[in-house]
Amino acid sequence: MSAAGRSAVSSEHHVIVVGGGISGLAAALRLARAGVRVTLLEGGDRVGGKLHAGEIAGMPVDLGAESVLARRPEAVELARAVGLGDDLQPPAATAMLWTRGELRPLPTGHTMGVPGDLAPLAAAGILSADGLARVAKDAGLPHTDPGEDVAIGAYIAERMGREVVDRLVEPLLGGVYAGDAYRISMRAAVPPLFEAARTHASLGEAVRDLQARAAARQQTGPVFMGIEGGIGRLPLAVADAVRAAGGEILTRTRADELRRDGARWTVRAGDRTLTADAVVLAAPAGEAGRLLRGTAPAAADGLAAVEYASMALVTMAFRRSDVEGLLHGSGFLVPPVDGRTIKASTFSSNKWRWNADADPGLFVLRTSIGRYGDEADLRRDDADLVSVSLKDLGDAVGLAAAPVETRVTRWDGGLPQYPVGHLDRVARIREAVGRVPGLAVCGAVYDGVGIPACVAGAHRAADQVLGALDARAARTTLAEDAGDGRGE
Repeated sequence: MSAAGRSAVSSEHHVIVVGGGISGLAAALRLARAGVRVTLLEGGDRVGGKLHAGEIAGMPVDLGAESVLARRPEAVELARAVGLGDDLQPPAATAMLWTRGELRPLPTGHTMGVPGDLAPLAAAGILSADGLARVAKDAGLPHTDPGEDVAIGAYIAERMGREVVDRLVEPLLGGVYAGDAYRISMRAAVPPLFEAARTHASLGEAVRDLQARAAARQQTGPVFMGIEGGIGRLPLAVADAVRAAGGEILTRTRADELRRDGARWTVRAGDRTLTADAVVLAAPAGEAGRLLRGTAPAAADGLAAVEYASMALVTMAFRRSDVEGLLHGSGFLVPPVDGRTIKASTFSSNKWRWNADADPGLFVLRTSIGRYGDEADLRRDDADLVSVSLKDLGDAVGLAAAPVETRVTRWDGGLPQYPVGHLDRVARIREAVGRVPGLAVCGAVYDGVGIPACVAGAHRAADQVLGALDARAARTTLAEDAGDGRGE
């Protein structure tokens, strides 16, 4: 049931949302606009989680996620719903791949790095002659059923060889999950490819079918969208909309204990005790599991098993005159197999028009460091991370200038990992949570790490809670009617 058209819930019902990232904020807004009294608790000093707008050298920048997938509607629709529709902006340039000693164009005709057409891959120079020959063998191999789930890297390597995984799939997939392609679930990370691989004789044929179906849908418009001034403006605008709808947002307020008392919930947060009719947990797995230990222990066990990857973003501002002619496109990805420290670099002042316009005399770029199983570099101090970033940028594009300002942002435990079996684990967590009335969960750990997936999961959780409140109100009305003789 959608939030629209509800009549049983009212401001007399109180829902507590735990977690002030984009998931918690989106759930809170949906609840508040449905007429429910909402209190959102965030342990940190700001809302937004990994969506974080900041500054460098007086210029606005994103210090976390910088764009949303526009081909999924939920995040773009949320931005429009909170007044940011006119500020949506597509990226202005395309990315490259730094591999085998050169910057090379990302080939067309692939799905998350899995090629459907060999010609663009060969023209890009990403694979060796042996690697290209191994990819071509896919067409003649017997069909390989991926079963109930399979690691995407292992499946592709079996069909097309390790080289295409290491040099193309890994950097693309790693850019999303900061993970290891040989561990990441194909079913969870790329579900359309997983389903197509079950029914097509070869992997290349599966990719071509997916591309043909996408072309038939005639999807137009940008694949990704940002927001003028940074995607970090989105959670701030959603928070303002929650408050405008009557909701309360409490930062520096960590939920310490969650307890169900009869038909109601009690949340202890420091020296405060709050009661509510329902709770939405939009916190990372560790925090959510801790809070559920006494109420839904099976869900807590599942959440405790979720692993996270850490990463750091190094943002740097240069005098534009010092980098003129060196930085082309929107940046580049780096396959881990090449042994570099940075995993990617974004040329923000090329990618986002608003960034370039903020100060035409400066150029902003950023690098990312760290992924699951490869986080030793994150133990370096900030100055070292800047130095190794500059070293790799020098090797990649010939950059020798010193930045005028730098900023290192660390996301410790920032991205949940989706190994083989992840979706089954999520199903078990949700089953355990579903047995507890007035409780729902959402966040990046469940249905996808992208912003649209988080918004969709938040709406699902809010609707579950609203449905439970509707049912409870209806039961109360029936009981009251029966009690005064009108129940016949």
